[in-house]
Amino acid sequence: MSGSSAAPGAAPCRFAHYFAICGIDTDTGLEPDELAGENLEQSPLKRTFKSKVLAHYPENVEWNPFDQDAVNMLCMPKGLSFRTQADQRDPQFHSFIITKEDGSRTYGFVHTFYEEVTSPQICSAMQTLHLMHNAQSATANNPSSASSSSSSSMDSLASSLDEAEPPTSSSQRAGSYDSSRDTLYVSKAMCLITPMPFMHACRRFLLQLHRAVTSATAPPLPLESYVHNILYEVPLPAPGRSLKFHGVYEPIVCQRPGLGELQLADFPLAEAFSLLGVENLVQVFTCTLLEMQILLYSHDYQRLMTVAEGITTLLFPFQWQHVYVPILPASLLYFLDAPVPYLMGLQSKEGADRSKLELPQEANLCFVDIDNHYIELPEDFPQFPNKAEFIQELSEVLLSFNVSANTGDDGRNGNLAGEDLALLQLLQGNPTLERLQALTKRTGVTVARVDALRAGVSAQGSQGPGARTAAEEEELRNAKLNVQLREVFASRFTTMFADYEAFVIQSAPDLESWLTNREQMHNFDKASFLSDQPEPYLPFLSHFIETQMFATFVDNKIMSQWEEKEPLLRVFDGRIDKARLYNVRAPSLRSSSYQRCSILKESAQAIEQRLMKIDHTAIHPHLLDMKIGQGKYEQGFFPKLQADVLNTGPTSNKWSHRTATAQRRKDRHRQQTEHLGLDNDLKEVQNRRRPLTLCRVQKYMQEARSLGKNLRQPKLSDLSPAVIAQTNWKFVEGLLKECRTKTKRMLVEKMGREAVELGHGEANINGLEENTLIASLCDLLERIWSHGLQVKQGKSALWSHLLHYQTREEKLQQQAESPGVVPVLPSLHPPFFCLLRHIQSMSEIKTDVGRARAWIRLSLEKKLLSQHLKQLLSRHAVTRKLYKRYAFLRSDEEKEQFLFHLLSLNTVDYFCFTSVFTTIMIPYRVIIIPIKKLSNAMTTSNPWVCVSGELRDSGVMQIPKNVLEMTFDCQNLGKLTMVQLGHDNAGLLAKWLVDCVMVRNEITGHTYRFPCGRWLGKGVDDGSLERVLIGELAVPSGEEDSGRGCSTPPLQRSPSQARRISITSPNPNSQIQEAIGEAVINIIKHFHKPEKERGSLTVLLCGENSLVAALEQFFHFGFKAARLFQKTVFVWDFVEKAVAYMESADQMGDLQETVEPLGMTCQSLCRYVNAINSTSRNIGKDGKFQLLVCLGARDRLLPQWLPLLVECPVIPRMYEDTALLRDRASVNALIGVLETLHDFPVTLEASLVKGIDL
Repeated sequence: MSGSSAAPGAAPCRFAHYFAICGIDTDTGLEPDELAGENLEQSPLKRTFKSKVLAHYPENVEWNPFDQDAVNMLCMPKGLSFRTQADQRDPQFHSFIITKEDGSRTYGFVHTFYEEVTSPQICSAMQTLHLMHNAQSATANNPSSASSSSSSSMDSLASSLDEAEPPTSSSQRAGSYDSSRDTLYVSKAMCLITPMPFMHACRRFLLQLHRAVTSATAPPLPLESYVHNILYEVPLPAPGRSLKFHGVYEPIVCQRPGLGELQLADFPLAEAFSLLGVENLVQVFTCTLLEMQILLYSHDYQRLMTVAEGITTLLFPFQWQHVYVPILPASLLYFLDAPVPYLMGLQSKEGADRSKLELPQEANLCFVDIDNHYIELPEDFPQFPNKAEFIQELSEVLLSFNVSANTGDDGRNGNLAGEDLALLQLLQGNPTLERLQALTKRTGVTVARVDALRAGVSAQGSQGPGARTAAEEEELRNAKLNVQLREVFASRFTTMFADYEAFVIQSAPDLESWLTNREQMHNFDKASFLSDQPEPYLPFLSHFIETQMFATFVDNKIMSQWEEKEPLLRVFDGRIDKARLYNVRAPSLRSSSYQRCSILKESAQAIEQRLMKIDHTAIHPHLLDMKIGQGKYEQGFFPKLQADVLNTGPTSNKWSHRTATAQRRKDRHRQQTEHLGLDNDLKEVQNRRRPLTLCRVQKYMQEARSLGKNLRQPKLSDLSPAVIAQTNWKFVEGLLKECRTKTKRMLVEKMGREAVELGHGEANINGLEENTLIASLCDLLERIWSHGLQVKQGKSALWSHLLHYQTREEKLQQQAESPGVVPVLPSLHPPFFCLLRHIQSMSEIKTDVGRARAWIRLSLEKKLLSQHLKQLLSRHAVTRKLYKRYAFLRSDEEKEQFLFHLLSLNTVDYFCFTSVFTTIMIPYRVIIIPIKKLSNAMTTSNPWVCVSGELRDSGVMQIPKNVLEMTFDCQNLGKLTMVQLGHDNAGLLAKWLVDCVMVRNEITGHTYRFPCGRWLGKGVDDGSLERVLIGELAVPSGEEDSGRGCSTPPLQRSPSQARRISITSPNPNSQIQEAIGEAVINIIKHFHKPEKERGSLTVLLCGENSLVAALEQFFHFGFKAARLFQKTVFVWDFVEKAVAYMESADQMGDLQETVEPLGMTCQSLCRYVNAINSTSRNIGKDGKFQLLVCLGARDRLLPQWLPLLVECPVIPRMYEDTALLRDRASVNALIGVLETLHDFPVTLEASLVKGIDL
């Protein structure tokens, strides 16, 4: 029927939309289910056959059209199954979910039981199949007839799922069928389709309906009465209300949370926690938040649904945005090849071996073996913040309800105390078990488990006339435990995102312009948000804020200024406001300390109050207007229901009219008094919106759900090759778009000033964000290389391809080099294979996934990623061998665009390999370049060098005589910051004028230039035998296609003598003070960065435009130059004379009369200068001044030393009257600026202060 023939006003508020029956169609007979991966080697009783929807009522509902293929496939995901009287035939319950293209969901609840086959044609066909199978088995025992290995990873997956236990004599007898002596049974399913997941209520209704079928006595009313009642006369509970309706034998109660509470979640979370254990479930929950691929694995469909729905309901206020198929039918196994995030459930065979399960891609897969309480996590997995305290709080909640926080010992037993009632009802309704129990009683044997259940339930139900029934107690217990567990999860997000609104960027004036420019807009200030978080949260949060679910959450927030708030967002914002209200005295909601949930009792009380006082009782089932003889009862067989009474609703029924009118009047009164908006009110509000805008919002949100890829949920109604091909094409398009988005984001975040001009936030990305983006790129490349694989070899498809290529090239090279063969191939490409062999030699990496990621990082750092991948894909024969035709890597045009996007990453500098693999040994090459025109190219002395980086230094290494180049192996130094170069001044030609030192990392190829331009030798320049050089990253001169115009800025260099040039500015005082101020600000900025992002402080203290350079300018301005034929005078000479004066004055007693602090300051200055002078290092006078400034900054003494130097009588002899050091205002300003550094802990590299005992 059409939806219009039902009562239109109450249409969207019906509890159930459809009732369906699935089973065998006796007219078409036995049809093998080819899509389910038929295994002809199995006994016919073990094979799967096509099921059909035998009937569904009503015919159609206009707001929710009946999807026959989807319902049939999900009611019986493995098709029909047959049994004989010798097999177990226990009824099974499971649920399923159908996700439509617009993201809306419909829930299905299925009760599957076995019914005797009465059709002679079906029995005869099964007998024939058995005879054929026995004949084939007798002739097929020859080992040579064994089938070859599968040619496809998807085929091997299907075969591994179908593999049975090794045949034994008992199993062969159990799988046999003889129509003359055996009774044949076939599965049949009853299904309720509902708009909301009232799992417990639907389960009890179907259980009672099945009991009515199997009971020895007929039910009080025809089955049509009960089905008609739940379809048309049981309303959907209003928000915040409870409902009682009646099944065949007992009343059923359900309740719906209010608008300010967490949304409905009726699947028992206690079961999910008991199946996995608290820690495992938290890990799977974290994988879900980070949008990884999650595959649930269990032999029980209901377990798959319980865990999947449990995890997704815990995501509040976020929502899973990707492929969601908790029960993956056998015909949709190809969807596991999808290179997108997904949450899917796969049925396992009883006793199946996980090691034999070949999945298309595992690099980023979270595999959850529910039955064995076992999970496999992806590598490089960030932990959920405060994980230990979080698990402790969840465990306490579970223990308060007598649920163990640990997994059970038996992986095959998922029944909990909470399911006792349903289990007992199941046993009571099973005639076979009832006969078995009667037999055990006659023989004196007791069935302990069943007796205990009976005793427990009867004890619960005998608490007096006013007490709740056992079913109601169980409903209440599950609901209270569910909501308390969910509140603990919700509390974590309320704490973590308490101030998220402050970082949402509202940049569009109206909804139209926002929708138009959505792709180009920066909606959330991620850098500021992360900088405001506690340090332990950052690894998780930096990944999470890049997910689609977080992006959609922010989009919903922005749209709420023009549209009605999304329901989850409304509840979440209300909780944040409430938390702020209660924590008004606290300095901040955010703290790294764990905050426990404070509303557990309050949330449980709301549930209890609703279930103690039922708000609405639906009309009882009643006799329908049926013809005499209809609804005939036959024990053990589900009858063919009368469509004429079930396809039409009670348009003029007195019960319906009276109840519906009263309920509407009652609800309307409540809405007006409590200002609650029901579904119909929301619908009216939606209908009043502008149609164009609403359409665009829905279209945008639909695209956003699939990362803009327009990827659909797997469509169950059409599985033609054309549809499968179209789905794969969507995957290819989606991967290309994701690559374009990711590379653009990486470039924008790296390009500094251009990013600010484009409105993309701050100029500099911190290392944590960069690492997150690169990890995301590694994940994308793995998904691309996993798409369309012929045969999976190892967990990393990319690494497998690299090894295939390497093996083939080496084989071809050997053939080319063999004697008598004319070489037709060029030699192996050295960079590609050197890089690959280096990764292979890294003992620190233990897995293929880790090696692939290291290879990507190293290629990216060397600016060779696109070139290497292009080279890898150049061997089309290898690609064709490894990949199916629809694979991304065999789509030529998309592949070329993909490589072009990766090529754009060559425009920026990455250190993603150097910064991650910090403990590996790396070969370095050092080249010393002297100025040959002014000095000897070589020195007769014994030179040495020490190379320092952000991680460590190499130690002092002697350079062989008469050699300007050397190599050394050292643990990764990180980015290079400083080189110390010196010699011992031995020999006749000891003086050495060095232009610069070049240091190259032989693995990454990064080359650093350390400018010097100074002499090393006694009696020349400042007499230094050691120079401290600060470096910069050199740009290769022959770099092609690199677009260096937007490269990252160079590092600061070591200052040369050029910085002593006199200031020619009209206002030198302000220019020098400005340089000092800028140097100090740079140091302050350094300390305001996260500790892991700070880099080297030495560059800011000693490099170009550093603090030492600025102070040298200050001290040099107005310094009297040496006269003709006199030796050069240095600032250090002035410092030494000042100290000499102070020491002589102290000996004469002049300083003893000064104020004590001033005297102590004099002593400290003298002590430091003497310590520097007495060091065994020959660092020269400029080097000594540099060291004094660094030590003074470290120990917060510079502002105290300056007045002593200014007041020293030596100053008039060495400085002009115009000198800045003689200008009291300038000196006081300098002291004020230097005092701002006192708040920061300045630390110096060990190599810089080596030999100074202070």
